[in-house]
Amino acid sequence: MKLNIKNETGRLRSVVLGQPNSMGAVPTLEESYDAKSYYSIENNIYPKESDIIDEMNAFEAVLKKYDVEVFRPDIIEDYNQVFARDVAFVIDDKMIISNVIADRADEQEAYKSVFEKVAWRKIINLPETAHIEGGDVIVWDDFLFIGTCFSEDYRSYKTARTNEYAIEILKEYFPKKRIIDLELKKNDKIPYEGILHLDCTFNPIGKDKCIIYKDGFVDESDYRLIIDIFGEENCFHVTAEEMFEMNPNIFSISPEVVVSDKAFARMNNHLRNEWGMTVEEIPYREISKMGGLLRCSTMPLVRE
Repeated sequence: MKLNIKNETGRLRSVVLGQPNSMGAVPTLEESYDAKSYYSIENNIYPKESDIIDEMNAFEAVLKKYDVEVFRPDIIEDYNQVFARDVAFVIDDKMIISNVIADRADEQEAYKSVFEKVAWRKIINLPETAHIEGGDVIVWDDFLFIGTCFSEDYRSYKTARTNEYAIEILKEYFPKKRIIDLELKKNDKIPYEGILHLDCTFNPIGKDKCIIYKDGFVDESDYRLIIDIFGEENCFHVTAEEMFEMNPNIFSISPEVVVSDKAFARMNNHLRNEWGMTVEEIPYREISKMGGLLRCSTMPLVRE
């Protein structure tokens, strides 16, 4: 397989979609590793496996409607494998294997059949202390936007997934990219007060547009930089409630076509009516209760 990911919206040809089967028991509060899951467990609204299967099947049906080749990881018994984005990610023609948090370390074994399709010299294994997950990495032509946490308390946050060391290593592998690190607010228990990954607060769509939540960044200057790059008129701003519901985390099949949650009425109408996009709406409310949505569920391998 010839990997090719130059940006977030090129016509999608091959993708890995997460695995909803055999998720195991509802985690305890202590076992949760993101604020949205913590909230769902605490309020007894953690999703049922049958509902997650239905939602992911609807997503797969849309992908196949557009002739996208869909791979799935092997099933690990009693293990949450919904969010493929964090296991590995592709930049240009290279696949970077993430150093995920310890709670999810077994997940990568289930992707062996996918990894075997990639030439070994195109796979980058990072040093053990370089932490990064695909949800924090947004590829946008010459830009690499990377969400991170520079706090001295980095190690105390379960929701801090990408560190400065990993960013420095990516700079070495991709010297021609303009790498922009964006520090995200972190909170392990209150989803309104923290951002798990960059794609939960910022996501490019189309050819020159983006969805953004202003208050997800530690420094307003980071938000302003994105606005300067894309242009105010090309940015759709979501509210705190829409961020909580995961509005930014939709998924592009092409510059003209996005897959979105059917609950996102205000945003979906804007994308259609103001920006002329095709919005494929599916139900994804249950999966959102675990701290991720459509982009989180995918690992794109080839785009045109």
